[in-house]
Amino acid sequence: MPLALGCGRTEVVAVDGSSTVYLMSAAVAETFCGANPNVHVVVSQSGTGGGFKKLAAGEIDVCGASREITEAEADACRAAGIELVPLQIAFDGLAVVANPQNDWCDVITVDQLKTIWRAASAGVVEKWSDVNPQWPDEPLKLYGPGDDSGTFDYFTKVINGQEKSGRRDYSASENDNALVTGVAGDKGALGYFGLGYYTENKEKLKLLAVDAGDGPMIPTPETVRDGSYHPLSRPLYIYVRKSSLARPGVRAFVNYYVNEADKLAPAVGYVPVTDEITQRSREQLWEAVPARAAARN
Repeated sequence: MPLALGCGRTEVVAVDGSSTVYLMSAAVAETFCGANPNVHVVVSQSGTGGGFKKLAAGEIDVCGASREITEAEADACRAAGIELVPLQIAFDGLAVVANPQNDWCDVITVDQLKTIWRAASAGVVEKWSDVNPQWPDEPLKLYGPGDDSGTFDYFTKVINGQEKSGRRDYSASENDNALVTGVAGDKGALGYFGLGYYTENKEKLKLLAVDAGDGPMIPTPETVRDGSYHPLSRPLYIYVRKSSLARPGVRAFVNYYVNEADKLAPAVGYVPVTDEITQRSREQLWEAVPARAAARN
């Protein structure tokens, strides 16, 4: 269900896209609307790819994205005459999680993740012991984002070597809360999603350390921001429809987003950007605002 905030109906700001960025956008909308009751912010989550489709169709003002826009998505927006303003709003580390009853695996390697998630593993890797003979013959039940998710794109690229390349015999959803529920209810479960959803549900999940060859690492503000939690650290973005910035409600919301993101990111489990990135976003936003609207600010 979309999250709709704001008492007034003077102006509607439509936000959609990444389920990962949804946590940030919902937090920003809640605090923004408390001070701006005449702006009605509707925040939905259809996945990064789904959000870019809606952006190209002119249906939304802001798209949350857990990856950069693809050339095909950018072409679709250009063909529709839609200019975009990309703004980085946080860092994220993908959390690899198991069920709390899992007492055999505390660390998983990148190679083991590839063994599990690559396309050739379908029908072959079905038990935990298929990955490591020292692990039990417990059925391996997989939970992960669906095709429209930027998290799916990012994970498959860095783990399997190619976006959207991987096995499909798993429980997929663009709704990360559904993935949390699946992993929490299945002893043999393994899943992945944005760090914010682990942070919100840590009592229901077991966080696994990931070893890319330099020793086990878990996602923390420090390891995500400096990239030592690799290859599963990534930036998070919002893409703003430039023409929407002519509207005062959209302009005020996006300006608030950029300026408050570093304060709100930790509250939803993500890592603030650097001061340099924030300043760059402010400059990009100022340059994108139509001249007459900027003069009224």
